[in-house]
Amino acid sequence: MTDPYRPPTYTRFTRPLLIAVVRAIFKTLGHVTVTGTENVPRGQAYIAALNHVSIIDPPAALCFWPETLNAIGAVDVFDKPIQGQLLKLYGTIPVHRGEYDRALIDKILDLLKAGQPVMIAPEGGRSHVQAMRRAKPGVGFILQKADVPVVPVGLVGTTGDFIQRGLRGDRPQIEIRIGKPITLPPAPSDPVARREARQQVADLVMRHIAGLLPKEYRGVYAEDAIPSA
Repeated sequence: MTDPYRPPTYTRFTRPLLIAVVRAIFKTLGHVTVTGTENVPRGQAYIAALNHVSIIDPPAALCFWPETLNAIGAVDVFDKPIQGQLLKLYGTIPVHRGEYDRALIDKILDLLKAGQPVMIAPEGGRSHVQAMRRAKPGVGFILQKADVPVVPVGLVGTTGDFIQRGLRGDRPQIEIRIGKPITLPPAPSDPVARREARQQVADLVMRHIAGLLPKEYRGVYAEDAIPSA
């Protein structure tokens, strides 16, 4: 039996440094507004689930979140010169998109069992447009297994041209809207019903995220978004 996964020891030093540096860059290039921080169940395990438009989303959420989050990232990004080094320094967990990754799931569950929060993007990757895509059913599997509160997060303004606009002096606006934690329904005991429920669970989380976003961001969840209470 292998030992439970824990973030590398060096991240105790590198994460605060990276967060401070990247936060300063965001503040220099634009404006970042965070609302709903009172909804974060600090000091316990939960999943922060967000919409994913561009590469700007994860660093924006991680750097302005009221406590340190664990993160996952596409394995192909780890090979890129600058992005890859930043992901490694943060202790980001690599994920093979589009594949069943049992090792990844075990790492996420280990972190949650240890009381540490984890950030995920149910869409499984960048949409490259504002409108949300449908969540991946694999995320529903993780949500079922985790059995922890899910904090919906709506990101507005994190388009791929944020850096270019900031360098031009446009000072673009980013909003991080944090919703109230949601408790997901228990997974059915029947294996077939449990598999069928995975997509429904993932969609439910996305509907809560959509409720935090402007209409043009809601995409496939425009008709059944759940407004934040």
